[in-house]
Amino acid sequence: MGAVTVGTRAQVSPFTAFDRASWRALAGSSPLPLDAADLRGLATLGDRIDLDEVATVYLPLARLLSLHVAASRRLWAAQTEFLGARTEKVPFVIAVAGSVAVGKSTTARLLQALLAAGPDTPRVDLVTTDGFLLPNAVLGSRGMLARKGFPESYDRRALLRFLADVKSGRAEVSAPLYSHQDYDVLPGERQVIDSPDVLVLEGLNVLQAGGGAGRVPEVFLSDFFDFSVYVDATEHDVQQWYVERFLALRRTAFADSGAYFHRFAELTDEEAVATARGIWASVNGPNLRSNIAPSRSRARLVLQKAADHSVRRVLLRKL
Repeated sequence: MGAVTVGTRAQVSPFTAFDRASWRALAGSSPLPLDAADLRGLATLGDRIDLDEVATVYLPLARLLSLHVAASRRLWAAQTEFLGARTEKVPFVIAVAGSVAVGKSTTARLLQALLAAGPDTPRVDLVTTDGFLLPNAVLGSRGMLARKGFPESYDRRALLRFLADVKSGRAEVSAPLYSHQDYDVLPGERQVIDSPDVLVLEGLNVLQAGGGAGRVPEVFLSDFFDFSVYVDATEHDVQQWYVERFLALRRTAFADSGAYFHRFAELTDEEAVATARGIWASVNGPNLRSNIAPSRSRARLVLQKAADHSVRRVLLRKL
């Protein structure tokens, strides 16, 4: 089956759907610039992915994005000539959104690696919005530590300023860094972004439209995006992946005595499963349903995953 339009006369959709075979065909003869060792370094813990999946899903996506980047450069050159004045070329910004444990971090890293290996070896930087979370001390003082990951737990003004600086062509823009081991923003540590060709921004709520508490912001994060990808799966599957990842972390990162979640390392399997499900029920599930999933329709492209982590269908917004 090839590309089909999603929807009927009664339900029109702005997306065109591709099954795996028709989407893979769009890569044409493009070589896969990664090997198994590269993939092991890019995949997030618990996200099952192999080279065939990369060739089927992510290589065609990288090729599509490369076309968009090239078109953006041509438009910039034409506009510069039309205006008769030199303007600075700004980075092409790609947003990657989705739930906790859905695999958006793997998607973002793969896109960074595949795009950087493309023609002219463009400079591609990756920034996660975790660094823009409010520090634990601030969240604790506001009684919001249990809502970490919800839109209000981020310094959205700082994130907006960061993106505005990036898209204005400013050199050496910096973003705060976050430690998953410490479960907190690292004081004084920054990631410097110096005029890349492409910037991949990965985060839970990057496609959200609202400003919180009934407020509508004058500027949205999405105003600065040139392309956006939403990694999608059923909540049942994502919850199961979250539980599996929690069990894996209990044996690895949580085992470090200096880890924020070291207290979970000694849990039995049954206790660990119950704890992970409790966290999902109180934090990640409500955030997904209230804030993250509603933003899916705002994405330019949606990767729909099956229970085995493979992408079963790709939805591309019609131009």
